[in-house]
Amino acid sequence: MDRLINSLTRLRATQLLFLTWVLTCIPGTTSESLLQGFKATPNPSVSSFQPLLNDPTGNFSLGFLRVEQTQLALAVLHVASSQPLWLANPTQLATWSDRTQFFFNGSLVISDPHSSLFWSTQTNGDTVVLLNSSNLQVQKLDNPVTVLWQSFDFPTNTLVENQNFTANMSLISSNGLYSMRLGYNFYALYAKFQDNSADHMYWKHTALEAQAAIVQGQGPIHALVNSDGYLGLYQNSTAKPVDIQPFSSFHRPIDLFLLVRLEPDGNLKAYYWDGSNWVEDYKAISDTCQLPSPCGSYGLCTPQGCSCLDNRTEFRSDSDCVPVESGDFCGEQLVKDNYEVLTRNGVEVPFKELMQYETTSSLVECEDLCENNCSCWGAVYNNASGFCFMLDYPIQTLVSVGDESKVGYFKVREGAGKKKNKAVAVVGLVVGGGAILVLIGIGGFWTYRIWRKKTRENDDDEVSPGPYKNLGSESSKAIEVEMCNR
Repeated sequence: MDRLINSLTRLRATQLLFLTWVLTCIPGTTSESLLQGFKATPNPSVSSFQPLLNDPTGNFSLGFLRVEQTQLALAVLHVASSQPLWLANPTQLATWSDRTQFFFNGSLVISDPHSSLFWSTQTNGDTVVLLNSSNLQVQKLDNPVTVLWQSFDFPTNTLVENQNFTANMSLISSNGLYSMRLGYNFYALYAKFQDNSADHMYWKHTALEAQAAIVQGQGPIHALVNSDGYLGLYQNSTAKPVDIQPFSSFHRPIDLFLLVRLEPDGNLKAYYWDGSNWVEDYKAISDTCQLPSPCGSYGLCTPQGCSCLDNRTEFRSDSDCVPVESGDFCGEQLVKDNYEVLTRNGVEVPFKELMQYETTSSLVECEDLCENNCSCWGAVYNNASGFCFMLDYPIQTLVSVGDESKVGYFKVREGAGKKKNKAVAVVGLVVGGGAILVLIGIGGFWTYRIWRKKTRENDDDEVSPGPYKNLGSESSKAIEVEMCNR
């Protein structure tokens, strides 16, 4: 019997090899499996997607996805919408060139001599198949068939229905800034505001444990997009979920293809395919202002839209209010450099429930904590509670609130945004003296920091008259932002 099974297995492999040869050698055909010896290169005449392998239903396809004309990603697509569901190596793309090769020699391999890129599944399989779930697998034709590698174990920014998401996986947004990961009894979203620093949690969902409890020592939880319209959390192989996050399509008696995707703005959303469009089914963060950075660096989010923390700077959707910065103020050279201080009333941090804070007795004490901490980029003080939220990363978007007792203190690197501010000053000179008065009024929260800092340094209990006392020949100095040497 074993000899018969082995003979049948070899016969099946021979048939699959012949089928693969036929399909890959006839122009315009796409295989439903790949065997050892398969090889493909990008077609220069293809402008978007070059299919190489289809699933049995024709709903999904593996192939070369052209990115920004010159780059190539090995991707699994939803055919009807051309929506990528999985990418082989999203952090490093190959070159769209006839020198780039994709082949199967027991491992799936991408080789690009231009960039010295080499990606491999590092397997010793017999065949590659794309299942009707969109799962790409490298299989060994044993009895039974053994799965050596599968794309479902290496998600990029998307989870599809019936795909497990485990504690050793993460979803990464297409821009690389945001991620989703599992904890002991929760899943959460994280932002990478700068390299070489810890990610910051900005959204968290804890399991309710209504139908089943998480038992310590019984293994980690995993998530699964259920075809019944929800994202479930499970422990081990228990039939009952420890948590259910329902979508709008929850328990709807219709046949839908569901997916969950971490978007470039940091939101986690679910969609279903209605036959012609992707319909939004769920979103984790409903308030745009609670996203990590909806208005960019040094932006201000309001219910009406975006503006800049420095209200002298016009907000533009295609650029940041202040150029994106990185690092801190701790290096020897950075300490000697100058930085400006920007203060703003009526602001608070987003997702403040997940932010660390100190309790201080006054705004001045809160600002001093940040001023004397070279890792601090800013602080936001709540006068009612005494909470001082310290920001140890380059300033992102703040939230506008009606409470003027909530005050923000922000460091701005010397020269950052200076070009925009200089343009405002030129307008004042051209229009005349009246315009200069307007400019000073707009920039009041900048000059306020200057005179109060001087008062504190001089240990003077009297309030300084400020820079507005004389507006004679020296008036232009009053509208310049004084640098605070650190």
